[in-house]
Amino acid sequence: MKLRFSAKNGSSFREVPPGKYEVAVDKMELTKSKKDDPMVSIWFKIVGNDEYKGSRIFFNQVITQGFQVHIVNELLRSMDSGIDVKFESYKQYGNLLMDIQEAIDGKLEYALKYSKNSKGYNQFEIEEVFEQEQHPIADRIANILGYLKFSGVVVNG
Repeated sequence: MKLRFSAKNGSSFREVPPGKYEVAVDKMELTKSKKDDPMVSIWFKIVGNDEYKGSRIFFNQVITQGFQVHIVNELLRSMDSGIDVKFESYKQYGNLLMDIQEAIDGKLEYALKYSKNSKGYNQFEIEEVFEQEQHPIADRIANILGYLKFSGVVVNG
């Protein structure tokens, strides 16, 4: 298990390996890179039932060139927020990110394919969009009971 230490808050966290994860967007903003360039930062929180549940996958993309904006635009469009995604200015783009975050927060989750390309750069692809469960405990119990019934297990209750 690979651990990293965060100097900001003194906590440690496991690095999430490439793979497919069920995620929700935890944070989305226009910020600045270490070199002071405009950068889009999106934090995906793993919500699926696997060993990395609660961990985060970080998307950070500097947007000083057209192809970089295109990478972010494609990811934003795949989030199915219902908002028209286009870049006009950095101020407009920052507002766009806030609007998308508000539109999807608590409503949508995603099947995220997180991988590395041949040069070692992270790649992100949303493969599926899910409506977020509004009653997760009741829904899970119903799913378990349905599975048990399907499997021939007698459930009294």
